[in-house]
Amino acid sequence: MVPFFGTKYMGMKMNVRLRHDMIIRALRRSSTATVAELAETVSVSRRTVLRDIGALREQGFIIDTEPGPGGGVQIDPQSIQTTTRLSVPEIFALLLSVATMRAARSLPFSDLADSGLAKIEQSLPQDKLRDLRRFLSRLYVGQIPRGEDISDVGGMDSALLPAFETAFLQNLRLRFQYKDAKGRVTTREVEPQAMLILPPLWYLVAWDPLRDDFRHFRMDRITQPEHVPGVKFRTRHVPFADDVCPYQAMT
Repeated sequence: MVPFFGTKYMGMKMNVRLRHDMIIRALRRSSTATVAELAETVSVSRRTVLRDIGALREQGFIIDTEPGPGGGVQIDPQSIQTTTRLSVPEIFALLLSVATMRAARSLPFSDLADSGLAKIEQSLPQDKLRDLRRFLSRLYVGQIPRGEDISDVGGMDSALLPAFETAFLQNLRLRFQYKDAKGRVTTREVEPQAMLILPPLWYLVAWDPLRDDFRHFRMDRITQPEHVPGVKFRTRHVPFADDVCPYQAMT
């Protein structure tokens, strides 16, 4: 069997990109794997794995296959893809992680992290780079006030970042379910203006048309985000506190 140190997604419908990533990881972690072993790892047929290998070769990976006993599939250890497949939300998530750790003053290897992220940005196509910069222009970072109660901080919906990306870049209103500090759930429809990180709290800063004012929504209390089609809004200046700075000021 392939010594693949990860979960087999048995019974799950896996998208092509995730399947390709799992195949590459499996090949990098083993000297040789058979097509049958790879098929079992990603829960697809041998024919699908062969198609995936062909697609990965087209992306720039050097993958050799040797038929017969003792043969198998191998990847050149120095092999890398020639095209950047990271989406803007994925890169933004990496930048968020670095920004959060830096704001929390717990980023011991900040120079290496910044260097690696810079290389990722340099490899982006112009349209993705433009979107990423516009996305980053909405990001602000600060310090959490002393005495703030963070005992109830929860996890965040994975759908938030992609939803925010579209809302920010296309100036679309966002509708979501919001649970307040007392546990009451309401449906909110707002104009997303910025993201604010006060580690470990993350906020969506938005203009609330019903209240004619800005509101801060804790992101761990937001669920079921969806865009309001056809309803555009204008970008507004957000009056942050003096100790809050744009993300670019930290880099």
